[in-house]
Amino acid sequence: MEITSEVLKERLDKIKEIKSKGISLYQDQFQPTDSIQSALESFQENKRVKVCGRLMTKRMHGKSGFADLKDETGKIQIYAKHDVLGDKDFELFEWLDLGDILGIDGTLFITQKGEKTIKVEHFSLLAKIVQILPEKWHGLRDVEARYRQRYLDLIMNDEARDVFRKRSQIVQWIRSFLDQHGFMEVETPMMQPIPGGARARPFITHHESLHTDLYLRVAPELYLKRLLVGGFTKVYEVNRNFRNEGISTKHNPEFTMLELYQAYANYEIMMDLTEELIGTLVKKLYKNETVLFGDLEINFSRPWKRVSFYEILKEKSGQDWRLPAGQAGKGSVKELARKVGIPLDQYSEEVDILNEAFDRFVQPHLVHPTFVIDYPAVTTPLAKRKTGEEDLVSRFELFIGRMELANAFSELNDPFEQRERLMKQKEVIGTEKVLDENFLNALEYGMPPAGGLGIGVDRLVMLLTNSTSIRDVILFPQLKPESR
Repeated sequence: MEITSEVLKERLDKIKEIKSKGISLYQDQFQPTDSIQSALESFQENKRVKVCGRLMTKRMHGKSGFADLKDETGKIQIYAKHDVLGDKDFELFEWLDLGDILGIDGTLFITQKGEKTIKVEHFSLLAKIVQILPEKWHGLRDVEARYRQRYLDLIMNDEARDVFRKRSQIVQWIRSFLDQHGFMEVETPMMQPIPGGARARPFITHHESLHTDLYLRVAPELYLKRLLVGGFTKVYEVNRNFRNEGISTKHNPEFTMLELYQAYANYEIMMDLTEELIGTLVKKLYKNETVLFGDLEINFSRPWKRVSFYEILKEKSGQDWRLPAGQAGKGSVKELARKVGIPLDQYSEEVDILNEAFDRFVQPHLVHPTFVIDYPAVTTPLAKRKTGEEDLVSRFELFIGRMELANAFSELNDPFEQRERLMKQKEVIGTEKVLDENFLNALEYGMPPAGGLGIGVDRLVMLLTNSTSIRDVILFPQLKPESR
C-alpha cells in the first residue's frame, strides 16, 4: 500500500518520540487469559480479563477515551481513563494509532448505552504499526490488492476471514468423514520422475544431487494405486497438485485436491460416497439442502441426477457424437467439430474435441448436482472399460454450479491393457513421460478392482462459501507480476 512521504514522516517522527521516552514498541511480556469472544460470551460485570488485539477505532474525550479492539474471534469496546492509567500510560494511549496491537488488562462493565466494555487498568503496546490501515477495503478497484496483500484483507474484511475459517472446518470435516468410513490418510511424493495420473502440463524442477529433472505432481493417482497393490484397501490424501496451465476464476496453478481409492469398489460406489460426503458438508454448514452460489440457487437433495456423456452431449448440441464402430475415426469427429464451429487449429485430437464440445454445449447447463457418467474411452486411459460397450469407460464427473467438482472411475487393473492404452497416449502426446514403468510393474503384482475419486477442494470451498472466484478461497493465489 502506498502512503505519502508526509504521512510516513509524521508516523516515523511519532515512533521516534515514543522510543525517546524509553517505551518499547514491540513487547512480548503479555499473556492473554481470554479471547474477545470468550470475554463477551461469559460476560460478568467487574470480572478481570486480559485480551490482545488490534486497535480499530479510537475516540478521545479529554481525559478519557473509547476504542474498539479486534482479535481473531471478535471485537470489543475498551475504555481508558487518565485517573486510572496515570500520566505516562494515558499519554501513550493518546498516541496510539489505528492498527497498533495491544494487550489489555482490565475489568468488564456495561456503559450507559448498554455496550459491553473493558475498563483498561493496564495495557501494553505489543506491536506498533508503521503503515496506515486503509479506511475502506472493499470495491472492485481493490480486488487485486486484496490478493496481493492478503494480510490487509484479513484485517479489514471479516467476510474474507470467515471464508478461510470455514475452509479449515470443511477440510477437517472431510478428514473426519473419511476416517469414520475406514479410510487411512497417507502422503505421496510431490516431486515425481514421471508427471503421471492426469493429462496436464507439469512444472519442471531439477535435483542437483541426483542430476535429474523432476516434476511437481499433477496428481497423486499412480502412487496411491501402488498402495492398493501393497495391501491397503482404503486410502486418501488431501494433496497439493501443480499444473502449468492457465489462471482464471476457476483455475490456480497450485491447488488442493482430495484423492481417495477403495479396493473392491467401483465408480457407482464412488458416486454414493461422493453424494454422502458433500451432502454431509452441506448440512453441517447450512442445516438444509439449498445453497446460494452467485446468482444460482442449488438444490442438494438426493438422489442426484445421473446422465451419460454421449446422451447429454447429443441433447445439448443437437449432434450424435457417439459414432458407430469403424466410423469413429478422427475424421468423423472432426467433421462434427467443423459443423458446430469448434476450431480444429486449437482442438485437433479426438479427446480435445470431445472435451471442448462438452464444455461448450453441456457444462453451462449443469447447475444442480449432476453425475455425468460413461465417458468415451479415448478420454480416460486409466479407467476400466464398460463390459459390452468397449468405446466407453466406467467414469463419472460431478458438476455443480456449472463447475466440474469431482472425477472418478472404476480403476483399470489389467497391466496388459494399461500398457497398451498408455502407449497409445504416448503416440498422441509424443513423449515417453506417460509411461511409468514402476507403476506398470506394480500392476503386474496384482491390484484389486477399485474405485478412485478426486474432488477439487478449492472449488468445493468456493461452492460452500458462495465465493465466485477461486482466488477468494486460496489464501495466497498466484498472480501476474506487479507492473513497475
